[in-house]
Amino acid sequence: MAEVAIIGAGLIGRAWAIVFARAGWSVQVTDVDAATLAEVPALVRAGMDELHRHGLLDDVDTAMAKITTCPNVASAVRNADLVQENGPEREDVKASIFAELDRHAPPTAILASSSSAIVSSRFTHALAGRGRCLIAHPVNPPHLVPVVELCGSPWTSPEVLERAKAIYEEIGQIPVVVNRELEGFVLNRLQGALLAEAFRLVGEGVISPADLDKTVKDGLGLRWSFMGPFETIDLNAPGGIDDYCRRYTDFYRRLSEDAAEPSVWDRPNVDRILGAWGAASNSASRRERSNWRDARLAALQAHKHSLGGV
Repeated sequence: MAEVAIIGAGLIGRAWAIVFARAGWSVQVTDVDAATLAEVPALVRAGMDELHRHGLLDDVDTAMAKITTCPNVASAVRNADLVQENGPEREDVKASIFAELDRHAPPTAILASSSSAIVSSRFTHALAGRGRCLIAHPVNPPHLVPVVELCGSPWTSPEVLERAKAIYEEIGQIPVVVNRELEGFVLNRLQGALLAEAFRLVGEGVISPADLDKTVKDGLGLRWSFMGPFETIDLNAPGGIDDYCRRYTDFYRRLSEDAAEPSVWDRPNVDRILGAWGAASNSASRRERSNWRDARLAALQAHKHSLGGV
């Protein structure tokens, strides 16, 4: 049986445990915080129960039986075929974790990081086994959103990248390959572009935060739930993408010349957005909304599966 080691048992680590266990892998989970590790069985089961309610997991008990919590990294990675690191988004922390992974994991094990923005060359350059290291960046939560961005460093072995792609496909994810290192990879750069314009429009009072969210979730997002931007514009002009570009290039050029400035992220604009957002939330209400989000994502995944994965 193939085995994965999950390093870090927060939201992303627990979701990865669900993904691999659902696919039949043996899963070893560890975390430096004992309290976080102790919560893994109950929280993972809750996630699996949600999948079961939507027909996305047949046997929760069988999947749960594949998950073991481990007291430290060395015991977790001892027999790993792949290691999925989910530590804090800090270069120094990732460098320390990967040095430990490189010492203890079998030499054939792939070492993958869930890093959201930091490229792997910044924390693997000094490792003897750096050729087996890469980024495997998921979308939160990965057991409900299947895309995973694969990005190697200049020294990542092409064979490792191909093997990683095959593994993530095998476990039911949708891997995409980012061909060169760049901060934020692709997904967060796309998200960042949309967020910057959203922060600008709300901060300038053009639209309320609630109405901007409606514009995405009840407008763009409906198409984007089953089509990407290129496929979208291919269908938005009679002659496809080339026709779309002929029709709208001047408009988009003007937008690019008037792009949102980095200052949209400065405190004065953030404070304006918070004031417009209004309803303050506490950790309990955020947990409730996160649970609601996960239930809606599960329902959407079930719907897409029923239509053949469109």
